[in-house]
Amino acid sequence: MNLTNLQHTVSAFDAEIHNLRDMVLEMGDKSTNAITRSITALEKNDLALAQSVVADDQEIDALERRIDSLSIQTIALRAPMADDLRHLIATFKISSIAERIGDYAKNIAKRVPLVADSSRQIEPVALLPSMAKIAADLVADSFRCYADGDVDLAVSVWARDQTLDNFYTSFFRSIITYMMENPAHISESAHLLFIAKNLERIGDHATNIAELSYFAETGRQMPDRTKGDSVAGPSWADKENLLIE
Repeated sequence: MNLTNLQHTVSAFDAEIHNLRDMVLEMGDKSTNAITRSITALEKNDLALAQSVVADDQEIDALERRIDSLSIQTIALRAPMADDLRHLIATFKISSIAERIGDYAKNIAKRVPLVADSSRQIEPVALLPSMAKIAADLVADSFRCYADGDVDLAVSVWARDQTLDNFYTSFFRSIITYMMENPAHISESAHLLFIAKNLERIGDHATNIAELSYFAETGRQMPDRTKGDSVAGPSWADKENLLIE
């Protein structure tokens, strides 16, 4: 390969990487926005806003499909090595995580009509906006780690997820107590509990993005972080049971 062809190949590869990065960051923006809008819909009993979150999730799904296709094509055609390969694999995995975050936000929005008539009467619901703010900030910062290659911020996201876990534990205990004292609102309270669990899972996914960004930059894995109080994560509330299809 002569110098001109090599330069063209390198330039094309750089353009593909830049394009992938931009699409992943767009997914991050849309996912973060979906979290905020879904909780706003819950706070304001705004069914139209909730429906728009559900509808807009298709845009996140479409971006993931484009990223998957371009990532596989780039790996197959360019055969990247070392740092380039790590970054490509991280990008591929992060897009899948971003899609999952969008699904959790969509699931929150889908529950808004199910609790709209009575959620304001359930005192623990007041905790959810603060919990959602923490979750959205973690997601936004995790994508900033990816964009900037900021390993210190990645470690910060990894550590701050414990705050969200603690928040969920507090909400879990509050809502269970409320359900025991107000059996007439058990159904709506259960939906709110699932919303809180979705937010807690969003924090876990933000941590996963931070870990992938850290690995892409350093070639090293972060250590595992011990999760919070196990009472906050019963098996019946595992992630696969939380999505309303």
